[in-house]
Amino acid sequence: MSNRWLKFGLLYSPTENGRHPKLLSHAANPLPVYMEGDVYRVFYSGRDEFNRSSVGAVDIDIIRRKVVRDHHDPFFEHGPPGSFYADGVSIGNCYEIEGIRYMLFMGWQAPQDGHWRGDIGRLVVRPGLVLELESEVPFMSSSPIDPISLSYPWVMAGEANDYVMWYGSTKMWDAGNGEMLHVINGARSSDGNHWNREGSVIPYELGIAQAFSRPTVTRDADGDFEMWFSYRSGSGQEYRIGYATNKGDGEWKLALEDSGIDVSSDGWDSEMIEYPFVLEHKGLRYMFYNGNGYGRTGFGLAVLQDA
Repeated sequence: MSNRWLKFGLLYSPTENGRHPKLLSHAANPLPVYMEGDVYRVFYSGRDEFNRSSVGAVDIDIIRRKVVRDHHDPFFEHGPPGSFYADGVSIGNCYEIEGIRYMLFMGWQAPQDGHWRGDIGRLVVRPGLVLELESEVPFMSSSPIDPISLSYPWVMAGEANDYVMWYGSTKMWDAGNGEMLHVINGARSSDGNHWNREGSVIPYELGIAQAFSRPTVTRDADGDFEMWFSYRSGSGQEYRIGYATNKGDGEWKLALEDSGIDVSSDGWDSEMIEYPFVLEHKGLRYMFYNGNGYGRTGFGLAVLQDA
């Protein structure tokens, strides 16, 4: 499938004045949650003066492409020193189990005497879209399959009354070309709470696509899986948005040239594009995504055109 995304431009950028101290800059990892009509509450990861990220939100009318409400206070803050989310919260997506909605996130640790790393945590989304940490213990942490660092989870319901997850996992901090090897792994669960990890599921190529992040997965009209994600090549190029397909046989295939979206010639997303989130609204498929500076310039919106 050949995709073609029409960009609507920058949709939301944090203003410089009057910001909450936990949301001074960035609006990374946009995660839209439907409210009513054409309005979504788009949660995002904003940063404080020490680059620690917390969860903010802005309400967006997706049809008019207008900000309905910019929430001043964070909905969830990074944790205290020593916690698995002490240095940041990077949100993934939401899913439901027996009527309870959960939001998954990557919790950052950046110790002064070591390399940064991440674990996966889970928030409970209460009525009114209030976010509450489920546990001070990571939802998913290091294991023999994921020995170094985990990131950016995405969960969706499977076909056999089960759940499927895709998430990032670091294999090595330097793959020999100055770039980490961070792949997308898979996992399955019968109840959405306990997961069987399956290891790497998306092909990677050193020097072409080797540092993946923030998968977003949908199904097309034929029931086939489609995934968009951010990736770096290891050649010095900044993040781009890539694409992979799964025809239902369990095997994912890279199709980077078919992502249908790239950096702009100038402006807020001219250097990098990353952290996509794809959803359908009133028969159209939309993509929220970030641009330059890992979300420092805010997030934009694009719509999928007929191929």
